[in-house]
Amino acid sequence: MRRFTSRDGVEWGVEIALPGASNAMIIFRHPDRRTARLDRYNWYLSKSPEARSVTARLSPDKVLQELDDTSIARLFLRSMPVSRPAIEPNLALGSGGSASGHSRGIGKVDH
Repeated sequence: MRRFTSRDGVEWGVEIALPGASNAMIIFRHPDRRTARLDRYNWYLSKSPEARSVTARLSPDKVLQELDDTSIARLFLRSMPVSRPAIEPNLALGSGGSASGHSRGIGKVDH
């Protein structure tokens, strides 16, 4: 794992996950390991010869070696949270339909 210090002084751990033929997920691990909600991710797109072969796989170690500090900073600036908090705690993430946004009224009986 590599280290990266963001502009606000937080020291993130940088690791590679899900390597494919032409891309790999870059995960920025927040130093507060109590929750993964603070972790972030972005995708690294390779231009190496392996990227032209669907049967090849990128090596996580090689990807880390290819990334310099400027590339990591650029990936971090455009990174996204690994997870997001629920908008309403009573609704599952991604569910919608007619009940979406009306969880406070569901299950109540008016007399």
